[in-house]
Amino acid sequence: MKLILLGAPGAGKGTQAEIISETYKIPTVSTGNIIRAALENGTEMGLKAKAYTEKGELVPDDVVIGIIKERLSEDDCKNGFILDGFPRTIPQAKALDDMNISVDAALSIEVADSEIVKRMSGRRVCEKCGASYHTEFKKPLKEGVCNSCGGRLVIRKDDEPETVLNRLKVFHEQTEPLKDFYKAKEKLLLVEGQDDVKDTTALVLKALSEL
Repeated sequence: MKLILLGAPGAGKGTQAEIISETYKIPTVSTGNIIRAALENGTEMGLKAKAYTEKGELVPDDVVIGIIKERLSEDDCKNGFILDGFPRTIPQAKALDDMNISVDAALSIEVADSEIVKRMSGRRVCEKCGASYHTEFKKPLKEGVCNSCGGRLVIRKDDEPETVLNRLKVFHEQTEPLKDFYKAKEKLLLVEGQDDVKDTTALVLKALSEL
């Protein structure tokens, strides 16, 4: 199975990627991770990317696609893969087509913005040990204090409501149009994200089993 995972930040893609990867025995190809690996391994595309990262510039689409193509040619991708975090834009999706990288489906996990803000802005992380909590779904025994080490629980900058809303704005402008792009190819799968992760997983696996 060759799959693209879509969905707004905070929609639970990461968790579902892990479950799909384990269920179908295929690797998750995360753009950030493979760029870092290409840089470390000094591949041809990795060296091209390094020229941009050293200047603090974004790695251009053609180099990112080249790195992805290198990664997808490795043995563990022979039976399929999950692309998480790429493509993010229509030009990137078209570039994948141009390089003859085809997918069976683009799976979008649908969660309302208001729910995402509630989920993410309620997160709290221990500044000592990194344990994660939530003001509504996973409360600590004592408010503001980590159960494990007694450290102070803080809200990360990424989880502040203003930051979350900005990330959602970028998603709606740049990434959401991919749904229409893959719908036109009859490859779009929509799954309504549920409050309980297990319920979302059941819907995701059911959708994939019907491909």
